[in-house]
Amino acid sequence: MYAFVSLLSAWAIPVMIVFIPLYAAYRKVPVYESFVDGAKEGFDTAIKIIPHLVGMMVAISVFRASGAMDIVLGWMRPFFESLGIPTEVLPLAILRPITGAGSLAFTTDLIEQFGPDSMIGRIASTVQGSTDTTLYVVTVYFGAIGIRKASYALKVGLISDLVGFVASIVICYLVFA
Repeated sequence: MYAFVSLLSAWAIPVMIVFIPLYAAYRKVPVYESFVDGAKEGFDTAIKIIPHLVGMMVAISVFRASGAMDIVLGWMRPFFESLGIPTEVLPLAILRPITGAGSLAFTTDLIEQFGPDSMIGRIASTVQGSTDTTLYVVTVYFGAIGIRKASYALKVGLISDLVGFVASIVICYLVFA
């Protein structure tokens, strides 16, 4: 199983990089022009999201500095310990839906502390790739385009993050244990 996952991960990106432009050329899509048009739209979007981005960064800083994250982790720790799940990855379950940079920094710290080939390092890496920054996406992108009723998207996104977190742990134990 490990050999298959390694082979798949080694070839996935190169295959996509070659396949997508070839498929677009086959469909007679002007690849370069489409790219340039998308880049122009991306620049306009970047300008629109700056106020929402600043607000989200302030909220994240307050959440961490106030000690609220430590309180939430204290409530969760006994449950995860009873299941045999490494409690070192719990902050990642909280940080990942909120901030990509913060969760990446935490993942980097875990990998430096426990090693990339440890179960904790593998779980942290898999969580990082299997979940999204849901609160960030809803706040910044939905705010930038004026969507005010995002409750369903928020619920589905957070449930997806929970499923991604649990699946990451299960898959890492199945593949690497």
